[in-house]
Amino acid sequence: MSKLPKEPPAGEITPPALYLRRRELLKSAALFAGTASAIGGGLVWLTGGAARPSAAGAPGGEATPLGAGAPPGPPAAGASSSGTRSRDPFVTDEARTSYEDIVSYNNFYELGLSKSEPARNAGRLRLRPWAIACEGEVKKPEVVDLDTLLRWFPLEERVYRMRCVEAWSMVIPWLGFPLGALLRRLEPTSRARYVQFTTLLDREQLPGQRSDVLEWPYVEGLRIDEAMHPLTMLAVGLYGKTLLGQNGAPIRLVVPWKYGFKGCKSIVSIKLTERQPATSWSRAAPDEYGFYANVNPAVDHPRWSQATERRIGELRRRPTLPFNGYAEEVAGLYSGMDLRESF
Repeated sequence: MSKLPKEPPAGEITPPALYLRRRELLKSAALFAGTASAIGGGLVWLTGGAARPSAAGAPGGEATPLGAGAPPGPPAAGASSSGTRSRDPFVTDEARTSYEDIVSYNNFYELGLSKSEPARNAGRLRLRPWAIACEGEVKKPEVVDLDTLLRWFPLEERVYRMRCVEAWSMVIPWLGFPLGALLRRLEPTSRARYVQFTTLLDREQLPGQRSDVLEWPYVEGLRIDEAMHPLTMLAVGLYGKTLLGQNGAPIRLVVPWKYGFKGCKSIVSIKLTERQPATSWSRAAPDEYGFYANVNPAVDHPRWSQATERRIGELRRRPTLPFNGYAEEVAGLYSGMDLRESF
């Protein structure tokens, strides 16, 4: 990928879905011209480290508190939620993005192509009952009801940086559990090399699936060592509240060192496979969205630079960190790989 001479303002970056739709329309127009002349859920809240069921989510897309009182405000920059500096990779010292921004500025094309549409359409999504098929190369395949799944694992808060491929970022206090804990329970076979995640397919609940922007359902994937890494989690809440539809309710993938589109939302299937899964954005535009999608400021997107990012809630851009600031924890996973070739 060639380095662009100048990074465009964030507001001038066309969202990938709209760009791909326009590209398909141009292809269709060219073909036509040529022919004429000869495209609620309830969750859990933590008390003393144990998980307990909470009340069902409020109607109208409002989140259910996972504990008493309002969600905490963002800490000052350089301070953790306890007021002390932290080097824990699970809790960044950076100021958290406001709850209002996190739930109103979203990419979830199944619920709409703009940043605001997902929040408006999220009320269509029925969060109970919800089951996840855990299948493929495992010794203990099972279709698990979400509430059963949440009783299996204690929940924990992790404050992660999130970097979108569109060159904007947030800091989000997720609530969830390590994906590796679930995979170990399923007992992967010796043939398991990858983990494939699939989003719900339902055009009534997810009206964006009526479009042909992507092949539906949405599919993402990780290598099994990436999936088993301690930083990788399944999130069911944020800011101490139940996860909302626009953020991927009732359960979504969070991989903080990768671009945000890797975080499959509203998951209904987790399948371990021997072969690398064909993921949605890589199928749609393989020259723009690779399978690995590791945050890499040295590898530009073909249409914009990835060297800097716009943190939502801030005025100035900031440098993008390799692996989104998690290089110390994850760079070893890619030892010997050409990260420009395997982007």
